[in-house]
Amino acid sequence: DKEKLEIRKLNDPPSVETVQDMIKYARNVIEEFRRAKHYKYILFLTLTLLAYLDKMGAVFEDSNVYMLHMMYQAMGVCLYVQDWEGALRYGQKIIRPYSKHYPSYSLNVASMWLKLGRLYVALENRTAGVKALQR
Repeated sequence: DKEKLEIRKLNDPPSVETVQDMIKYARNVIEEFRRAKHYKYILFLTLTLLAYLDKMGAVFEDSNVYMLHMMYQAMGVCLYVQDWEGALRYGQKIIRPYSKHYPSYSLNVASMWLKLGRLYVALENRTAGVKALQR
């Protein structure tokens, strides 16, 4: 659990209250995003996600479960608007923590490798695509 809630190592570490406030914020953001997603306001979702990721990224490491959730949502938005490079960037940031947090044969890890493989192939990087799909 400690690894899943990892915060950034800063010269001036955030206070316990700041971390607790950010966790509350992240939970609210996730719920708000789930509601907004049903209406498919893509521009709103994209701008909202970027703002949330910036704010949360100031405190949380990329391996933090709240950051991972928001990056996964951002990857989904990129896929929806056919921004393959953006989706690939988020997928690459997600896969290492997923591989650390989940067992080797987890469906979450496998589906992320599948998505990455398909993105690599679509972006004409066949070698990386084959490696990802083999994983």
